[in-house]
Amino acid sequence: MKVGFFSPMPPALTGVADYSSALLPLLRSFGAVEVAPEKCDVALYHIGNNTLHRDIYRRALTHPGVVVLHDAVLQHLLLGMLDAKEYVEEFVYNYGEASRDLGRELWEQRARSGADVRYFARPMLKRIAMASRAIIVHNPAAAALVREHAPHAQIFEIPHLFEPPALPSPEETTRFRETLGLKPETLLIGTFGHQRETKRLAVVLRAFQRSGGDARLLGSGEFVSSTFKNAIAPLLQHPNVIRTGYLPERELWRYAAATDLCVNLRYPSAAETSGMAIRMMGIGKPVVFTASEALARIPANACLRLDVGPDEEQMLAGYITWLAGNRNAGMEIGRRAAAHIAQGHDPQKIAHEYWNVLNRG
Repeated sequence: MKVGFFSPMPPALTGVADYSSALLPLLRSFGAVEVAPEKCDVALYHIGNNTLHRDIYRRALTHPGVVVLHDAVLQHLLLGMLDAKEYVEEFVYNYGEASRDLGRELWEQRARSGADVRYFARPMLKRIAMASRAIIVHNPAAAALVREHAPHAQIFEIPHLFEPPALPSPEETTRFRETLGLKPETLLIGTFGHQRETKRLAVVLRAFQRSGGDARLLGSGEFVSSTFKNAIAPLLQHPNVIRTGYLPERELWRYAAATDLCVNLRYPSAAETSGMAIRMMGIGKPVVFTASEALARIPANACLRLDVGPDEEQMLAGYITWLAGNRNAGMEIGRRAAAHIAQGHDPQKIAHEYWNVLNRG
């Protein structure tokens, strides 16, 4: 069996590319896998919610195979690849003739799509789910969204893989923290990856400023929208906020190892599983998530959950204050997180699950 592997790959600055570069050699240990061949026995398509995946999405419709949905909302992909008429017809295909006016409205107001819950509530999955031989997702929330659009689709939930990184030594990390002006007892809170409205960075910054204790906040990654960046610029000027742009792999792990708490919020959610959050849990860091069905497989004591609503900032500020004053509690949550990831996200086990689905597909 020859498998065709279709995905953005490094140096593309996307989590899907990083994921695929880790998965590809693991799959090759089971059999023949070629990147983007013209012909293959079964194709594995990696699809996310941005226009990097435009050609892969189109090929997955014309040459059906097994699709990995890294995001279970494809609104923004389709907004970027369709014209007005095509978008409205696709919306009607997904949600019926009665939805035509709403489809027109969403097209006309697409500038709001980055954070408007209406777009995330209508994932536009029907066409890809109906066409594919099988759909792979990383969590129960994504599986439920696919099932809503295509009740008879073959859906397989495979956890997001974790490949242990080469971390700096504890001594190197201590020295690096010193270069950042951190004391041994200072809680370093990290947010990583592309910064967009759905990651709630404004909420994180306000909660941080409301919190108590000895803490600093690291905000890394490029902003996907200058409008969003300009809107929160005053919050970024806080003297205890550390800003970096995109971090190459080696630098990323220097900062990750130095971090004591990772904040990984998502609202509205595309039912995605954050690769960065899995990696942070895998190296033993406590992570704060927005509470959702996507977390159903993570034990309650292996992470911290945050409710969206009027108490969101206060609740996050409380977590920060608590962990700044109780470092052992954070380390214990991190130990449980690492144990969970080691048991359920082993790369060889996950590659084997992929191979089984490909053999069925």
